[in-house]
This record gives sequence, C-alpha cells and structure tokens, in this order.
Amino acid sequence: MLEQLLIFTRGGLILWSCKELSNALKGSPIDTLIRSCLLEERSGAASYNYDAPGAAYSLKWTFHNDLGLVFVAVYQRILHLLYVDDLLAAVKREFSQVYDPTRTVYRDFDEIFKQLKIEAEARAEDLKKSNPVVVNGQRKQIGSKGDGSEGKKGRAGGGGGAGLKNDGDGKKGDNKSENNRFVANNNNGSNLKSNGGNNVSVNGKENDSVNNGAFDVNRLQKKVRNKGGNGKKTDNVVSKAEPKKVIKKNRVWDEKPPETKLDFTDHVDVDGDADKDRKVDFFAKEQGESMMDKDEILSSDSEDEEEDDDDDDSGKNSKPDAKKKGWFSSMFQSIAGKANLEKSDLEPALKALKDRLMTKNVAEEIAEKLCESVAASLEGKKLASFTRISSTVQTAMEEALVRILTPRRSIDILRDVHAAKEQRKPYVVVFVGVNGVGKSTNLAKVAYWLLEHDVKVMMAACDTFRSGAVEQLRTHARRLEIPIFEKGYEKDPAVVAKEAIQEASRNGSDVVLVDTAGRMQDNEPLMRALSKLIYLNNPDLVLFVGEALVGNDAVDQLSKFNQKLADLSTSPTPRLIDGILLTKFDTIDDKVGAALSMVYISGAPVMFVGCGQSYTDLKKLNVKSIVKTLLK
Repeated sequence: MLEQLLIFTRGGLILWSCKELSNALKGSPIDTLIRSCLLEERSGAASYNYDAPGAAYSLKWTFHNDLGLVFVAVYQRILHLLYVDDLLAAVKREFSQVYDPTRTVYRDFDEIFKQLKIEAEARAEDLKKSNPVVVNGQRKQIGSKGDGSEGKKGRAGGGGGAGLKNDGDGKKGDNKSENNRFVANNNNGSNLKSNGGNNVSVNGKENDSVNNGAFDVNRLQKKVRNKGGNGKKTDNVVSKAEPKKVIKKNRVWDEKPPETKLDFTDHVDVDGDADKDRKVDFFAKEQGESMMDKDEILSSDSEDEEEDDDDDDSGKNSKPDAKKKGWFSSMFQSIAGKANLEKSDLEPALKALKDRLMTKNVAEEIAEKLCESVAASLEGKKLASFTRISSTVQTAMEEALVRILTPRRSIDILRDVHAAKEQRKPYVVVFVGVNGVGKSTNLAKVAYWLLEHDVKVMMAACDTFRSGAVEQLRTHARRLEIPIFEKGYEKDPAVVAKEAIQEASRNGSDVVLVDTAGRMQDNEPLMRALSKLIYLNNPDLVLFVGEALVGNDAVDQLSKFNQKLADLSTSPTPRLIDGILLTKFDTIDDKVGAALSMVYISGAPVMFVGCGQSYTDLKKLNVKSIVKTLLK
C-alpha cells in the first residue's frame, strides 16, 4: 500500500500531498531523503531506503527540472509495489499541466490522482497476468488457464535445460525449483525476464546470489578456441633469469663531503641536571603565524588563464561534434535553444567530466554517482539561448561540488572551545586514522594554532601500541611547552584518555588532544578498542586524519571506519566521524579529488588541511579553489 505521495518545489514549498494517504509516517523519511540524498547529490539512485523503529520504507522520486518540482512516493518496503514508477510518471505529466507558479494550493488535484492511481494499479495487474515468460524456449503466461495444475502452482523446470516434469506420483516437493525465477521489472510495460535459469534481472542489474560459483562451459569453450584447441600453451613458458640487483650508491653533489652534523635535536647534559635550570626556547616567534588565520587570495590572472584553457579545451572537444551536426545546425541550436535536454544529449559532456574528475584522483564510484545526479537534475530542462550543453553541464557540476564541499554546520572550533570552557569542562578532540598518515604531527600543528589563540592545551598519549609514539608526542609537547599526559605502553587507551580528561579538569586545561594508534579499517580488535575509547570518553570532536594522496582507498577507509564504529559500539546512538583533517596536501599538485571523495562518502566536512612539515603549515579548505582545480 502506498503510504504517501508528495509534490514540492526545489525551494521546499509543499504544493500538494494526498489526503487519502494521510497515514502517519513513522520517523521523517522525506526529510531524511532531502537531507541525505537530494542535497548530497545522490539523486541519480533508483530508490532510497529509510529504516525507522517499527517500519521500513522505500522512497522513489522524479523531477520536473523545467518547472523545478520534485515528486516523492513513500511505501512499505516489504510490499514491492510495481506501479510506483508508472504512477509517479503519470502524476508528473498531469500536474505539470495544471501547475501555476502563483498558486500554492491544488485541492482539485485529488480527484485526478485517484483516477491515476486506479489506472496505474490496473496496468500493474494486467502486467502480472498477461506478460509472457520464456521458459525452456516456450512462451508461458503467468496465471493462464492453459498451464493446467502446473500453471496454477507457478512451477518451473530446472535450470540445467530440463523441461517441466510430472513424475505422476503426486509429490509436491519434487516440483519446486530454485534455479528458475520469474522477475517483474518496475518499469512501465517492460517484460519479465529469465537469465538462463541462474541469475535474476531487476532494472537491468543481475543478482547472481543463486549458483554463484557455477561452472561456465561456454567460457571454457571460448578459452579453448582462443588457444587453438591445445591446452599445452602454459608448458612452453620459458622462465627468465632474475636480473642482478644493482646496489644504489649515495650521490655526492659537487664532490662535497656530507655534513658531519645530522642530529639537530637538543641534547641533555650528561649529569641530567641541566633540564632543571635550562628552559627550552619557545620558537613560536621563529615559526610565525599559523596559516589557519590567513585568508587565501586567488589571483585573478590565474582564473583568467583557467577560463581561457577551458575555452580552448571545449573548442577542441567540440570540433568533432560540429562536423557531425553541421555548422548551421549547431549555430541555430545555440541561438534558438533546445526544447528539452535529453539524457542522450548530456552523455558526451558527462563522460568528459567523469574522466576529468578521475584524473584529479576522485574515486570512480563517486565520479559516476555525481554524473548521474547532475544528469537527473538537468534532464527535461530547457536549454537557454546562446548556451552550449557542455557549459550547462559544467555549471551544474560546479554548483553540485560547491554544495557538497561547503560545510552544513559550524566548524568553528574556537567557538566550541569557549562554549565548553563556560561549562567548566575541557574540549576533547580525538585523532583517528590509518597507519602513517601523520596524526601526531598534525595534532601538534592543531595545538600550535590553539596556543596562538590563548587556549590552554594538553596532549594525551593514547598510542600505547607503536614503538616511539609516546616519545614523539613528548618531543612535540616539550617544544611547544604544553603538558602531556602519558602512561607508557601496553595500557588500555580508553582508560588513559579518561584519566587525561580528569587531569585536564584539575589543572584547568581548555582542550585535550588525544593521539591514538594508527589502525587499518579491517583490523577488528583495534577498531573495537577505538570504539571503546570513543564510547567511554564521549569526545566533542572525532577527527579522521587521512592522506590527500589516496584515490579509491578514501572511500574504503572512511566508509569502513564509520561502519566499524557503528557496529562495534555498545551505545544505541553510536558516535561517527565528525570531521576530516587532510594531510600531505602540498605533495599532490592538482590531484585534489581525495577531499571530494572523503566528504561525499562520510558527509563530514574537511576542517583542517596539512600542507607542510612545520607547525604553521595548517590551512582551512578553500572550497572555490578546490572546485576550480577539479574542473580545470
């Protein structure tokens, strides 16, 4: 049963909802759809599943991009209604004819919807009864009287080429089949398909959960034909001798001997009493101001150069199209404008954009979803005069990228620190991430930035696993002249963090920066320990530290980190990643796609960007600069 059907504008104004379907929805599925799918550029998906206590909904939607309308249908997921797509298309067609931008109430549409719903349900019933199914080379009707008792019971033959059987002894158990299945497609007027008795096809996708490891004879025969019929080709492989390893010699520049002093650390006197009287010089004056407080200025000359490059590239790419369409037709289309953009018109420009995003280190899966979302937002929209399709698609993609990368909540840590200080409790930040991404180094950069704003900082050495981790953090604390709480190695990190927070409350520290051990996202014992640390201490901010060098790994790391934190937490409302700190941003040139991949997969904003080795090399993410680089 259909639970709700809603029509609203892209600005959020509800124009019409079915009063006949005024069932009380559990939770807020439509708000979650808008927040988690439509605003996150995931509108290219076929449907959205929403789980609430005591209910599980499926939501489907369609757009009228020319009028800026959104049509959403909500129904119980267990029902698998076949007429929803057909009903949405009919409602979209009829409502667009009566739509008036000056009207906000459409009570007269209730009767039209009732008729459309009856017609859609009737077509779905006719589809079930009359659509033919191919079984072992014969066309069968579902529920037709010509099938006899077998047609009534809905039985089908085995998937290995065997026909319909009846052994005459009246056993019902032998008439069951697990290999052949009838599948109804949700699209209007589409036929039921059977994929050779093994796989099921739903909306053009295969589900090979049945007989997943079946032996494919056709593939074997094809391999045999390609090898010329003899399987002895592998015996003729000649093993090559391994080349000798060349030992690399140290390079000497200008034949100068290397400098003798390579250790620049501060050494303690032999008697060990020098630390009592000696005070380490605080080198903040030498380091200068942190880049977090400096506004990045984009050069207008570089922007003009980028626009010129884009024009040149688009001119080169449009030459083959111009030859195909003809000079006059392309000029006339750009002057008069196209009636409505179709998917086939958008595909060439979207394919070029997808390739461009992938060259900038954006994960392939995310680049494809972004293109699908942009296509859904442009399909059916009227193309303005003197406008090319490629520029329209690029503008839509640019708006989508800005919308994704712009934080939807405040990321002002200093304001949150002062709010926590008023409540007389320390502000706790936990740094998490995989091995070797620079958690400890960037923790020290954040501490330096906070010190510049007169915030009392304390470090907590909760990496009790890696050798030298405590000493590394101790060195940073000594050079920054801030306290550090440590308990050594082989201790429970959750307990160490809890004691550190208690110590910070006693000595009046405003912020506690908790350093944790690096762990791979698949290491369940370490992920369980991290989940315990977060659950026990309830930090104010969980920062994921990730490298800007990763491409497709960014999706795997962040999605599995969030999944493990949710699965292994004992709390009914588990804490997930709140923000992202991107490191090694100075080593990637224009391959800035990791920022987009991480934000898209987690929904968490990029709060810091590490761009060097010194304490001042910490920046904010410049969204406009990143978007320009991605589309350059």
